[in-house]
Amino acid sequence: MKLRFAPSPTGYLHVGNARQAVANFLYARRHGGRFLLRIDDTDTARSKPEYEDAIRRDLKWLGLDWDEEARQSERMGRYAEVIEKLKASGRLYPCFESEQELNAKREMRIKAGKPPLYDRAMLKLTPDQRARAEANGKVPYWRFRLTDGSRKWRDLVMGDCSVKLTAISDPVLIRVDGTILYTLASVIDDLDMGITHVVRGEDHVTNTGVQIDIADALGAKPDRFTFAHLPLLLDSDGGKLSKRFDSLGLKSLRADGIEPMTIVSYLARVGTSDDPEVMTMEEAIASYDLSHVSKSAARFDMRQLLALNRRALHNLPFEVAREHLPPEATEDFWNAVRGNVDLTAEIPHWWDVTQGTIIPPSQPDDRVFLQQALDTLPSEPWGETTWTDWVNALKAASGRKGKALFMPLRLALTGEDSGPDLHTLLGLMGHARTVTRLKDAIHA
Repeated sequence: MKLRFAPSPTGYLHVGNARQAVANFLYARRHGGRFLLRIDDTDTARSKPEYEDAIRRDLKWLGLDWDEEARQSERMGRYAEVIEKLKASGRLYPCFESEQELNAKREMRIKAGKPPLYDRAMLKLTPDQRARAEANGKVPYWRFRLTDGSRKWRDLVMGDCSVKLTAISDPVLIRVDGTILYTLASVIDDLDMGITHVVRGEDHVTNTGVQIDIADALGAKPDRFTFAHLPLLLDSDGGKLSKRFDSLGLKSLRADGIEPMTIVSYLARVGTSDDPEVMTMEEAIASYDLSHVSKSAARFDMRQLLALNRRALHNLPFEVAREHLPPEATEDFWNAVRGNVDLTAEIPHWWDVTQGTIIPPSQPDDRVFLQQALDTLPSEPWGETTWTDWVNALKAASGRKGKALFMPLRLALTGEDSGPDLHTLLGLMGHARTVTRLKDAIHA
């Protein structure tokens, strides 16, 4: 068994294609197969080295290691060989119509009540007509002549699938400039590289029918590949997620402080019959099952992802969390704040609360109370009973209790209306910082 993830380096990875990477990786690893990273960089105008580097970096960050790597741009000689064979067999045929001519043909067919399919007029082109066209400076692009009938397969997610080839225009596989398109290059690569299973998005279903036909023309057996098509990801409101990919790029999610295993865990379970839960990579591999994937579109819910991340961080041991913490941070600090950290990006704020500087909000109605808090603050040395002693003294001095007592203190000391236990934070902040915060709050 061998699977592949084949991104185009024309942009950064987002949750949509990361889901496909996760699916291919987990399925391969669970079944003892190999996992190939193939950089589909035939689009030289849009492919960039920085995107290619970012893809590798993101996959490594997610923990998706690969056994082999290939790049399409290094296989142009092989593509040329196959292209010549397809031309010789008559399955690739030259076309000279301009886009304007094709549009006019489509409009005429629509007006006549016919489907807007290509009419294969260029199949009737004589050698003499082709020679005259080329003599006039025209350069052909090349279409693949599809067979009649349908292409069928048993999909690991969608079940029995069928694509009627007579309802599809013969696809262009070679552009005027000689560039090979993904539809052909991918089939050649998958055959040459021994790919057995192709796991990708539902939007490729029609393309799969075409590619099975191409593979057949190249001598492959009808059951050469096993396919699995994952339903599309929608946003939480049921809209197309593709319009929101910028905010859901792995680069952005990493910067926001989402843990890599949170993303892997969520993408492994979204759209399945299994409830999302934070898993180790070993657990994710052992439990991944394509038969659990629903045929319906899946909803990517950022609230669910954040809830998973919160759970992951709350259970993160200090030794593992250290890479996210300031060098001076202690285990006491992490144990105090981790229950209130949803994203690692929030950790610096709590470090500032306990060890740095914050600007407390103005509380004009509570200035008298805050002065009482300052006056009753126990002097050093502090110990286990300092917080209790202070609160009891402040209750007696102010007559306050409950929220009226604790909320002004929390705002003054942390700048937040919720957060870690004040008893623990007080010990981390120390006497001098507490005095400064109270004075700042009084005069804010």
